[in-house]
Amino acid sequence: MTTTIEIGAAPLTLAQLRAVLNGPVTVSLTDAAWANVEKGAATVAAILDEGRTVYGINTGFGLLANTSIAAEDLETLQKNLVLSHACGVGEPLSEDTTRLLMVLKIASLSKGASGVRRHTLETLIGMVNAEVLPLIPSKGSVGASGDLAPLAHMSCVLIGVSEARYQGQVLDAVSALAKAGLKPVVLGPKEGLALLNGTQCSTALALTGLFATEDVFAAAIAAGGLSVDALLGSDAPFDHRIHALRGQPGQIDVARRLRELLNGSAIRDSHRHDCAKVQDPYSLRCQPQVMGATLDVLRNAAAMLEREANAVTDNPLVFIEDGDVISGGNFHAEPVAYAADQIAMVLCEIGNISERRTSILVDPKMTDLPAFLVKDSGVNSGFMIAQVTAAALVAENRMVAHPCVIDTVPTSANQEDHVSMATHGARRLLDMAANTATVVGIELLAAAQGIEFRRPLTSSPELEQTYAIVREACGAYTEDRYFAPDIARATEGVRAGRYRAFAGDLLPSA
Repeated sequence: MTTTIEIGAAPLTLAQLRAVLNGPVTVSLTDAAWANVEKGAATVAAILDEGRTVYGINTGFGLLANTSIAAEDLETLQKNLVLSHACGVGEPLSEDTTRLLMVLKIASLSKGASGVRRHTLETLIGMVNAEVLPLIPSKGSVGASGDLAPLAHMSCVLIGVSEARYQGQVLDAVSALAKAGLKPVVLGPKEGLALLNGTQCSTALALTGLFATEDVFAAAIAAGGLSVDALLGSDAPFDHRIHALRGQPGQIDVARRLRELLNGSAIRDSHRHDCAKVQDPYSLRCQPQVMGATLDVLRNAAAMLEREANAVTDNPLVFIEDGDVISGGNFHAEPVAYAADQIAMVLCEIGNISERRTSILVDPKMTDLPAFLVKDSGVNSGFMIAQVTAAALVAENRMVAHPCVIDTVPTSANQEDHVSMATHGARRLLDMAANTATVVGIELLAAAQGIEFRRPLTSSPELEQTYAIVREACGAYTEDRYFAPDIARATEGVRAGRYRAFAGDLLPSA
């Protein structure tokens, strides 16, 4: 199913951006947006007609900003800018992230503040609508002056250079454009710079990481509830009065959701009045505090990224109301870098607390369940090494969660002397989310296995749905078997968003 996205009527929402990521999409601009685009292009043309010298229009770039360029060389200037900046390395971005990157660039250019012509923007929109997706290397940007190298690779295809994916094939740019009924663009004044300047690559990567984290978060909420029941835990720590006294919104919301998930559990009712335990371990009892704090951070990061998705991050900027062109620094991806670092910490903490619950589930000193969740422990090792895998993955996530935003390196002969490192800060989120999805997938397997030993009692209606999703992927563990496929299938359910509904209305893009 193709999603239709109209740009210009209202700011893009997280839900729309998620739909773009899932693609395919048909993009269009409102009449008002097209009018702004044409006014921006007219402003650039007027500057040239008046013989004014303006950075990015008829000068060199970066440290060469004081070099004036003759009128007859302006087309060559823009083409050379694109070709010289296409210095990316590494594996290409995924098709989904590339599509999102291109839509973000279209949204930025649609404001008319970049001075591109209608024909250039129409061609870029045509590429998105026909799924002509440039091969964009994933490495080579420091997040200021914008994502220069990745956006240069996007722009190369627009001018008929490099390669693109089209209907499952990798074709040269000219062929890919031709199959979509498009022709390469000859860039006009400022257009190369407008295409290259901006935070669209880092923002697309961060949004991809955000949406993956949302799916992991939702599954972790479901897993946490299922683990409480499997371990005969108490729902008293989720009492709304406790969380109202603290007043943290995420904590209040997570506690509410856990109460809803556990409501109607026959397992809980079976030990409500005769439980010998005074208090559950923190990884059960403090779920609202831990997951609630991660939710607050995730919501803040999501709001920053939603604003950035609707921002103009070009330089210099064209102000169509008064004809001014002003150099600034909106290309600096510091907000994206902070958001990515916050999401990285969220992924670490989701994994940390999930792995601790799995550790309790397999530990006969902590529960009345069989050792490592399998009958005949000793002959069978059960979930022993599954928990080790979870521990390895949370350790790996902690190692790469170092804040990237503080790690600036001067570039461009010290003209660009402070950069954000947003792009690789965002790119690492994809691996981190995959690791955390596996950690949560292992907990879901373990918690479902714990429920097996509580039968014939049943959990709550919602947690029985959680259990059923796990069991669709993997049968009960009765004796040792080749375990890796089970973990892979459980992880795929997390990454595919099978548990998203169990987060209710908590998620930023809900």
